[in-house]
Amino acid sequence: MAYNEFAYFYDELNGEADYEALYTYVRARLEDHGLETGIVADLGCGTGDLTLMLTQAGYDMIGVDQSEEMLAVLREKAEELGVAGRLLLLQQDILALDLYGTIHAAVSTFDTFNHIGPKEHFERAVYRAAFFMEKGGVFVFDLNTPYKHRQILAHNTFEVEGPDAVCRWQNRCSASGDRVDISLQISYLDTGESFQEEFTEYTYELDYVRAVLERCGFLVESVCDGETFGPLCPESQRMCFTAVKQYTQMEKQANV
Repeated sequence: MAYNEFAYFYDELNGEADYEALYTYVRARLEDHGLETGIVADLGCGTGDLTLMLTQAGYDMIGVDQSEEMLAVLREKAEELGVAGRLLLLQQDILALDLYGTIHAAVSTFDTFNHIGPKEHFERAVYRAAFFMEKGGVFVFDLNTPYKHRQILAHNTFEVEGPDAVCRWQNRCSASGDRVDISLQISYLDTGESFQEEFTEYTYELDYVRAVLERCGFLVESVCDGETFGPLCPESQRMCFTAVKQYTQMEKQANV
């Protein structure tokens, strides 16, 4: 999906996100595999707080997002920090990812991969990430859990208020529990203008995600709670995967 109007105050309404904890966890997983530097793609980077933190840590970052509006916000923040020259931004759909070379790692956070689509789309996106990954490369990404979709979002409506706008977040879970249709109504406090955006999150079971990663050449090293970064439990609302690429595409082709 591509956020449009929502991009300009995404950071305000996502203010409770603990980016420092997320960054600490992601960087630790990269360093566990000897990746203290290298090329890292942030798939669905959004407004790029994690992208920028990894850039400042010395990684050669590629920020990929379908939304030009999101990338515009990220570009402005990078310029303010003086790191714009060290960051490559690509406006791409990750279903058609083309990185023009190999990468040492990929990250994807805040349930980007839930937005991709039904299972065949999810599998395509994982395959594209795997295609550009070097052997030993690390893929760290998160997903909203089936529990969150079916029990927390479900058919509930939430309101989130930022300094400049209010977002009304309305959810409708399918009867089969395999997706949640989401409607955002964004109302600016100063002008009274309102905008509406709609999108869908798809639900993927843990065992299915493991199987897709393995088919694409990854070994699933760990799965944790994507908010506390502790053990995954039945009521975890986000699950975070760390997977390691077992072979290059050339090695696979040579063995076919």
